Amino acid sequence: MFKIPPVSAARLPELLRAMPKAELHIHIEGSLEPELIFALAQRNGVTLPYASVQALRSAYAFSNLQSFLDIYYAGASVLLHEQDFYDMARAYLARAVQDNVVHAEIFFDPQTHTARGVPMETVIHGLHRACQDARAESGISATLILCFLRHLSEEDAFATLEQALPWQDKFIGVGLDSSEVGHPPEKFARVFARCRELGLHVVAHAGEEGPPAYIWSALDVLGAERIDHGVQALHDVALVQRLAQNRTPLTVCPLSNQKLCVFPNLKDHNLPQLLEAGLCATVNSDDPAYFGGYLNDNLVQVFAATDMTARHAYQLASNSFEASFAPEADKRLWQHRLKEVFELFVEHDY
Repeated sequence: MFKIPPVSAARLPELLRAMPKAELHIHIEGSLEPELIFALAQRNGVTLPYASVQALRSAYAFSNLQSFLDIYYAGASVLLHEQDFYDMARAYLARAVQDNVVHAEIFFDPQTHTARGVPMETVIHGLHRACQDARAESGISATLILCFLRHLSEEDAFATLEQALPWQDKFIGVGLDSSEVGHPPEKFARVFARCRELGLHVVAHAGEEGPPAYIWSALDVLGAERIDHGVQALHDVALVQRLAQNRTPLTVCPLSNQKLCVFPNLKDHNLPQLLEAGLCATVNSDDPAYFGGYLNDNLVQVFAATDMTARHAYQLASNSFEASFAPEADKRLWQHRLKEVFELFVEHDY
């Protein structure tokens, strides 16, 4: 058993930034910074309802998930060509490398783009090419997960899946995102059954603003291998026992939860309780351009607000590798690198 070194509170942020980690809950459209939105708008001749970068950034004042989604979809309107999707993904991956993210499983929302007349091929090729080039240049591993928008119909999801299948080799799984309340997982039972038949990994947003019942449904009806968010699980003892026993990962997004008032104050976030309950919780950035921080920002801020220690940091990073869909050989390598970073802090402290 690896012994976690004691690390002072003053040096904990340095450790959080330095440790290798995987990011498993990142919406690539949510990484679109205002500066890039304006650059793409200018390149593509798109008129934005904001006078400046600062005016757009000032509009990022959300009271709930829906008010966020409204501006999120408006920002995506500048994405028209393969190079736009490429530039967006490369910008995120460059930032991820700075945060010592060694592996990213990136969500994308094709319906947001195909509804505007952007071909599926344009979306997937731009994102996939960015993942390939980032790996060649910086070594980061990155794969794609196609997400269905739950506020749309299952028929629309089926049509989206069929459009994407010619490029199935370029994405590893499917997810379910967008407005949670009022759109239970059962709505998408048939399309997720089809995705499982195709051998795709299955994840689903559940238990962020929705109730624990949505997590049960995501597991039992959709066959989800991983629950995105899942913070409402602690309200159901039987569910916590199941998640812990099966090591079902939860991809938790602290700054997103705070921004959307799931936990109005980070000090009240239940991430420490999720870990103490034996759950395979991870930390992720969700929509970092909109929620005020990338992966390291999420880690540093939630640790500063709670009483978590180096032991929790190690567990979160280790969980992120365990929860990923990466090859086992890669997971072992990253776990080894994680131990090496922690051992460096032993040398520094003594």
